[in-house]
Order: sequence, then C-alpha cells, then structure tokens
Amino acid sequence: MNEGKFVFAQLMQHLPLSTFRRCVQLYDGEHKVKSFSCLDQYLCMAFAQLTYRESLRDIEACLRAQRSKLYHLGFRANNISRNTLANANATRDWRIYAQFAQRLIAIARRLYANESFGVDLKHTVYALDSTLIDLCLTLFPWTPSQQSKAGVRLHTLLDLRGPIPSFLYISEARFAEINILDQLIPEPGAFYLLDRGYLDFTRLHRFQLAGSFFVTRGKAKLSLKRRYSHRVDRSSGLICDQTVVLSFHRSKAGYPEPLRRIRFKDPASGNTLVFLTNHFGLPAATICELYRCRWQIELFFKWIKQHLRIKAFYGTSENAVKTQLWIAVSVYVLIAIIKKRLDLRASLYELLQILSLTMFERTPLSQLLAYSEIPNESHSSPNQLFLFS
Repeated sequence: MNEGKFVFAQLMQHLPLSTFRRCVQLYDGEHKVKSFSCLDQYLCMAFAQLTYRESLRDIEACLRAQRSKLYHLGFRANNISRNTLANANATRDWRIYAQFAQRLIAIARRLYANESFGVDLKHTVYALDSTLIDLCLTLFPWTPSQQSKAGVRLHTLLDLRGPIPSFLYISEARFAEINILDQLIPEPGAFYLLDRGYLDFTRLHRFQLAGSFFVTRGKAKLSLKRRYSHRVDRSSGLICDQTVVLSFHRSKAGYPEPLRRIRFKDPASGNTLVFLTNHFGLPAATICELYRCRWQIELFFKWIKQHLRIKAFYGTSENAVKTQLWIAVSVYVLIAIIKKRLDLRASLYELLQILSLTMFERTPLSQLLAYSEIPNESHSSPNQLFLFS
C-alpha cells in the first residue's frame, strides 16, 4: 500500500485529516487563505519537529531544495516561504492545533489502555505536574514572570499507561500551579498523583465528591488528628497506616471527611515520606508504590525538552509559541500511535532518530523501522531517557 510513497507521507497518512478539517472549520482557520492552507502549515511544522530544524530559514531551505517532491509529501503549496509560514504561525488560531492534538491523544489513549505502568491496578492512574519553559524577556515581553523573567508553564496530566498526556494547559510562568485543579474534571474511579504543591483541601474535596482518588504528600506542619491505626509490616519500610481527620478549622471546613495517612521510610535514601490519600482499600505498600510512579511525569518533561523543538521557537508572538507547542505535542503522540499500530519494539527516541534521516526515502515504514529492533550489543548510557521501552 505504501510502495513508492515517501516516509514523511506515510507518517502523515496516520493523521485523521477529516478531524483536522473540522478543527480548521471550527476556528475559521482558512479565512481569506489563497494557497498556504492550515494543513500545509501543520506539515511544515511537523517536518521541522521530525527533522530538528533550527529556524524558519532552515525549514524554508530544506523544503525548497526538495520542491519537486512537495506534492508527493502531502503539500498543496507550490513553494514554502518563511515569511508565509511566520505569518501563519502568528495569525492562525492556535486552538486549531490544540484541539487536533487532543483528538490524537484520545486515539493514543485507546491504543495504550492495556499497557502496564509498574503497578498491578485496573484503575486509570494520572500524574499531574507542570514545567517551566524559559523564554527571553526581550523577545517575549508578553509573558513576564514575578522574577522578571519570561516563560510559559506547561501543565500536564499524564496517563501513566503509555505514557500519554491526557490534558495540557499552557499558561504564563506566574500562573499558580494549584489553580490548574480548577481546570480539571475529575474522572470517577481514577487515581491522581499530586506533589505537595497541589495540597489544597477545598479543591481536593471535589475529587472526593466525584468518586476519584488522590495520592499526595503531606506537609510538615499539617495539623491532623488520628482516629485509628492499622497494622503494618515494618520490615517493608512502612512506619504507620492511620485514619486521620483534619483538625485546623479552615482545612476541616474544606475537607470534612477522613483521610488516610501513611508514613514510609525509603530504604534506599533513608528519607521518611508522608502520604495522604482518600482511598482506604489498597494496601499501604501499593499506595507508596503508586506515588513512586509519579516520577514518570518528570521523565516525560525531561524527555520532551531534550527531543522536541520546544526550547527554540520559530516565532515570538503568543500565538506562534502556543502553535509550536501544540504541534510538537501532536507529533509526539502521532509517533506513539504509529509505534503501537505497527507493533514496534524500538523506543520512541530510536524511532525519532531514524525518521529524522529518512523523510525523503521511499522504504515502507514497517520495513524501515524494523531495523531498529535489531539488538544493540553496545551498552547504552544509564542517563538516556526511554519513555517507550
């Protein structure tokens, strides 16, 4: 079926183009557009992500060098100009690409629904956190932070089965992390893993009322009253497993129901950790192991900063930055979808490295990427991040 098609065109075949057109129509993305469509813009930006282009001039030079192949790559524009691409990034609504990325996320989550994340649990498990993407204050004056620096904050709710981002929100750097809890709609029966920065009992009570479960860290001066103590196996590092209630009147007014407090001493580091959760059925050791899995979101942030083009931006306006971020996320999810559909065992990092050098080849994807499944006898660096092993 893919005989004779370029690798880039084969990748783009996995995009739900009917959904993309609906997103464009919803936000009137092609109003008064004559030749350079939103799809052409998306393909240019996806090409830049996959081949690690450094600038608009870099994108223009590479695509103009392959002008005779543009139609076969999926482009309808006869010529790619950096000025046209810059104008499209600055003026076309970034929500087109945000909505399209959410659609790809929905497809990926169905494909990875049965993946294991390290804990034998049937519930959906999410990790919530945010990361700061630094920008130059002189070039990006629209997003100053309280420290007189520029940047945007990427809030992510990561489904640990995959791992696939199920919710993303881009805000100014000074946007308080805890406010993102107001944007979430709790999913009944799901677990949410939160760090201490999200400890707000009024907001957490929304999760309790919705039938969701959370696991978070307790703060040092948190005022609690013990109601009951459960037996624990101290040889496993557990110190106590207690049913508690909040004793400070403002906290108790926000969360009037009992909580579960678990103290655990990490055998490796010797640190004592205090966990709070509203789930009373799982063993205490499982709750501790669940919170340990929250580290996957830190690896996710580290990985995308290393391997996606979200640190050097092709435009300086807010719309251009958000457009590039959402297209970067959609490309990440697209490769994850292809990995699952073709049943590839290679890591996402290996796939991206191979694809970056083969965009203009005509080898079928399944054959091209099968080479990455050959075991490598050399030892890989222990610092290398692999989200999809």
